[in-house]
Order: sequence, then structure tokens, then C-alpha cells
Amino acid sequence: MNTVIGLIAGSLRKESFSKKIAKALLPMTPQGFEFKIISIDNLPIYNQDFDDYNNVPESYAKFRHEIKNIGGVIFITPEYNRSVPAVLKNAIDVGSRPAGKNGWDGKPGAVFSNSPGNLSAFGANHHLRQSLVFLNIPAMQQPEVYLPHIDKAWDENGNLNDDMKGFLQKAVDAYIEWFKKNSSS
Repeated sequence: MNTVIGLIAGSLRKESFSKKIAKALLPMTPQGFEFKIISIDNLPIYNQDFDDYNNVPESYAKFRHEIKNIGGVIFITPEYNRSVPAVLKNAIDVGSRPAGKNGWDGKPGAVFSNSPGNLSAFGANHHLRQSLVFLNIPAMQQPEVYLPHIDKAWDENGNLNDDMKGFLQKAVDAYIEWFKKNSSS
């Protein structure tokens, strides 16, 4: 079983909360597993011509290789206009192409959504799940991971507060159990 879990933060901003959450998850990696942050920062907008005319950008090839070599994935997403950020949707599209070579196929997933507001990126969480169904990514159902007021979850040193850290650890533990039950690799 491939126990490498990709962590994908759906934001390009250097100080994004999603990127900070991904980094905070690294020390929560259980024994026998590896969490790996996979960057989506350098992926050009998906264009099928790249695949059709054998002109695939190096960043696509690298990203697709990374996706192929993980056993599961945790998407960490903010919400833009009640949906997923375009950069995250683009990464999903890049990883699912060319047609017939869906790199995401069958990899157990989870969605951790976050927002400085009350709604915790609920819209993004559920829109992302719609794409995951098509891509054959079984998504963890419980616990649902909505992280409200994420801007207040950090101390003055940039560390997660104990409540948020405890909640995320429980979510990671649940994901690992979900992964074990649903991993085919």
C-alpha cells in the first residue's frame, strides 16, 4: 500500500491559511505514513492543446508524476465566490488529463476547507466534492472538516492554537482510518 499522502493547498498567496494548515499537518503524520506538500503554484491554465500536440509544460509533467506517486490526497481549500479557487480547479484538471490518464483515480481523499468567516468555506468544500465524484476520488464523509475563523487559530508565533490543533489531529486520524479502508494501492 502506498502510504504517501499529498497535501494540496488551494491558494497561491504566500501567507495563505491553506498553506499554513498544510504545513501544520506535517508533524501530525502518523507512523508508517508520509505527508507531502504538493505545490500547485506554477501550473499554467490547463489547455488540451498541450497534450494533443505533445507540448506538455514541465510543470504539468512534474505535477502529474507527483500525483501518480501518492496513495491519497487531502485538499485544503479556501473559498472564492462560494466555490473553489480557480487555481485548485486547474490543478485538478491538470492531474486528470490527458483523457484516459486520470492520475487521481481511486486515491482516497479528504477536503479541509477554511475561512476567516463563519461559513468555513462550505461552498468550496461541496463544489470540490462534486469534482471528486467524477474523478473517482472517494472522499471522507466524517468528520466534515470546516475551519471557521481560521485567522484567529494562530498564536503570536504563527502556531496553531490547541483547540484547532486538536481538531485537525482528530481529522487526520479519521482520514488515515478512511484511507486504510479505501486504499487500493
